[in-house]
Amino acid sequence: MNILELIGGILLLITVVLATVLCMMQDQNQDQNMTSAITGASNDSFYGKNAGRTKEAILSRFTWVLLIIFFVATLLVNILPVYIKF
Repeated sequence: MNILELIGGILLLITVVLATVLCMMQDQNQDQNMTSAITGASNDSFYGKNAGRTKEAILSRFTWVLLIIFFVATLLVNILPVYIKF
């Protein structure tokens, strides 16, 4: 195992643990259910207009970034050893 594989493995482990923690921290109770669809409830409230700045939105954004990093790191760990031989 060379140093690039070791660094890639550590990066994968860190991103998986952080993504798991962030997923567990997110709130799963959403108001988007059938009752609000039938009654015509909308997101025109204060929270609806500022949904991008809430804790859930920030956690969701960080989770997506970590998962993209995980995907790219997985590809690099599997592709780079084929082209770079030590």
